[in-house]
Formats: sequence, structure tokens, C-alpha cells
Amino acid sequence: MEPDAVEIRVVACLVEKQRTTPDAYPLSLNALRLACNQSTNRDPVVDYDEAAVSEALRRLALRGWTRLASGAGSRARKYRHLLPEALGIGDDELALLAVLMLRGPQTPGELKQRSERLHSFADLAAVQETLERLLERELVVRHPRRPGQKEERYEQVLGGASAEDDQAGASTAPEAEDLAAAPDDAAPAYDEDRLERLERELTELRAQVATRAPRARSSARPPALRGTRKV
Repeated sequence: MEPDAVEIRVVACLVEKQRTTPDAYPLSLNALRLACNQSTNRDPVVDYDEAAVSEALRRLALRGWTRLASGAGSRARKYRHLLPEALGIGDDELALLAVLMLRGPQTPGELKQRSERLHSFADLAAVQETLERLLERELVVRHPRRPGQKEERYEQVLGGASAEDDQAGASTAPEAEDLAAAPDDAAPAYDEDRLERLERELTELRAQVATRAPRARSSARPPALRGTRKV
């Protein structure tokens, strides 16, 4: 079973906080909940409770993506991620993957700007090269350019199918169903209307022909011969 959106958000927050606030890492359950629900650098913004985050951590531990980091005598349980070991990726790949998990599909330019606190990329070419490696690993997918945009967009697929593909499929599915149903449901009504119209036009045509026929016969009759005067 693929990780769900809560799992993706939880493990991505662990990656982000490890890089941006190392003194507070590993994270407690409450700190992780706050990280998941923060309104900045998140798309979408969510409102998970501790039960949802705790259950996501349990599933992530079973995948080998996270583990409990606090000791037996610790006052609060704390958690860390294990993504580099679990996925076999480097720091640069992990940084881009985390930003994609936190903020959805993005262009290379957006990724370079938004990943600066997690990893320092020399230039846009370095970002592109890292994305290509992630593409080869099938950890991200590439989307076509949007109207008005110069760059292609990339999306992480650790949770399975692309969200954009899902949306596209959902928007086209009703149309496909309507088209598939049209021959069975709409065709009979259309045929009946067409037959009625044809029958009405045929009746009117016959009436017109019947009305014009006597006139045509009278006009076609040759004129009577008049007698000729003998000389």
C-alpha cells in the first residue's frame, strides 16, 4: 500500500526540520504536528491532530522511513526520518524531494529558490541534474509547461500516482461516461424525433402533390380544335 498524504507530509516535515532547525531535531509529536500544520511553505495547508500524526508515524515506521529517537528515560517521545537509507538518495536529492512533498508540483527555478535552506545548489543546472536522477529512480514525474510558463514542472510520486493525473482523470471520466452512455440513452429519443419529423414532412409533401396534380393535368391538356371554315 502506498503512503498517504499524511505520511508524506509527516516525513517531509522531519526532513525539513532536520536541515532548518537542527537544534530542535528529532521532533516531539507536538512539534511535528505543528510543523505539519504550519501555514507557510505548505501546499496544501492542513490541520492534522496528534492522533493522525501518530498513526502516520506508526505506518512510516513499518515502512522503515522513520523511527523513535528518544531513549527510555526521555520525558517526550521524539522521532527522526530514515529516508536516505530507505530510498538510497543523496542530500541534494533529499532536499528537492522534501520540498516537492511539502509544496506540490514546482518548476526547477522554484525548487532552487525554495530548497536553499535545505541544500545549496550551485545553479539551475545542478537542480536540473538532480531532478534527472530522481526521474530515473521514478521518484518524481515531469509535467508539461503550463500556458505562460517557460519551465516544466516536477512532482514527487512517493505516494503513488501523480495528483495532476488523478485530477485530469477525474475531470475527463464523467465526459467519457456521458459519451459511452449517449448511444444507448440519447439515440432512441433522437431517432423517434427524427422519424416523427420525416413522417410529418412526407405527409405535407403528399398533400402538396395532391393539390397541385389536378392543376398540372388541366394545364397539360391540349386545347380543343376549332372548326375550319370551308372556302
